[in-house]
Amino acid sequence: MSKDDKDKVQIIDKDLDLSNAGRGVWLVKVPKYIAQKWEKAPSNMDVGKLRISKTPGQKAQVSLSLTPAVLALDPDEKIPTEHVLDVSQVTKQTLGVFSHMAPEAAANIGKENSTAPGATPDNEKLYMEGRIVQKLECRPIADTCYMKLKLESIRKASEPQRRVQPIDKIVQNFKPVKDHAHNIEYRERKKAEGKKARDDKNSVMDMLFHAFEKHQYYNIKDLVKITNQPISYLKEILKDVCDYNMKNPHKNMWELKKEYRHYKTEEKKDEEEHKSGSSDSE
Repeated sequence: MSKDDKDKVQIIDKDLDLSNAGRGVWLVKVPKYIAQKWEKAPSNMDVGKLRISKTPGQKAQVSLSLTPAVLALDPDEKIPTEHVLDVSQVTKQTLGVFSHMAPEAAANIGKENSTAPGATPDNEKLYMEGRIVQKLECRPIADTCYMKLKLESIRKASEPQRRVQPIDKIVQNFKPVKDHAHNIEYRERKKAEGKKARDDKNSVMDMLFHAFEKHQYYNIKDLVKITNQPISYLKEILKDVCDYNMKNPHKNMWELKKEYRHYKTEEKKDEEEHKSGSSDSE
């Protein structure tokens, strides 16, 4: 978060009720299928029964049994009813449970322990419900019902995300192009040109001289198109009659060597120099 965003955050001071701060509570982790059942259950329904059996000199045994009312919420879905809770102590950390509700609903905690309808963050009150003293992990007993549930979950996880579905009629959707027009045109042109064959060196030099009469500088791609020669063979000839520019403004361009140049501009310049020299002598 940037500094500007921090400045925009609205800070609201709220009162925290610590009357239950000394109360010890349990943090229980339940399987997903139990959590889904409890979410469907109404607030006034008994969802389970907790049994704690203590034996002298041994750890307390904690078990959980789901009520028939919860199982009746979805009779077609068979889930285990008996569970064992593994208890572990909370050490080296402090965990708490907090709740929030509107002031007018604070006195009615037994009926509803949530935000009252119409409540806004400005008028909510925070409560500390207790300090977590034990962690419990709920695990089902490995009976026939649990094995069937596990087998069904494995089967669903192994089902492929995509399936091949046969169709009996034409689907009017966009179909990808098998081959683009410019690719077809390029292959046909290359096929028509065929493999580039080496011409006679003198013929290639004539084509080069004729090209350099039109322009002074060429790159290698243009010269390949003009002469229709293999690039390696063309470079061998260019090294004999041309210079390769390594500096700007004509970097990576070829031009004729000085002994092969006969541009009109240079001829006129020589004539002007000759005339000026003769006039000075007079």
